[in-house]
Amino acid sequence: MSTDKPRLSADPLYLLIREGRVEEFNRRKAAGDRCDLRNCHFRGLDLRALDPTGLDLSGAYLRQADLRGLNLSKTRLEGASLHAAHVSGVLFPVELEPVEIEMSVRLGTRMRYRPA
Repeated sequence: MSTDKPRLSADPLYLLIREGRVEEFNRRKAAGDRCDLRNCHFRGLDLRALDPTGLDLSGAYLRQADLRGLNLSKTRLEGASLHAAHVSGVLFPVELEPVEIEMSVRLGTRMRYRPA
């Protein structure tokens, strides 16, 4: 789990998300483009249209992000923080205990995966 501070990456795909061009991000991701989203800053972003399948959002800062309805079951979220994020209808990875998710949304704690 990372203890790095959230970062604003110069990666072109990350910038598409930051600029609200999520559909273009999804198209490029589907075409095989890759980017490093670990420890990235997503505060307050509307990510409802994001295709998160296979993304590594470890350590991501998702404070007040809109994640409603996303299927995050195939997304790596270890160490991510969800403080005050909108999570209604989100399907989280089975590796995350509900208490981890609740504490992260309420208090901003970084989520820990349950031991294997």
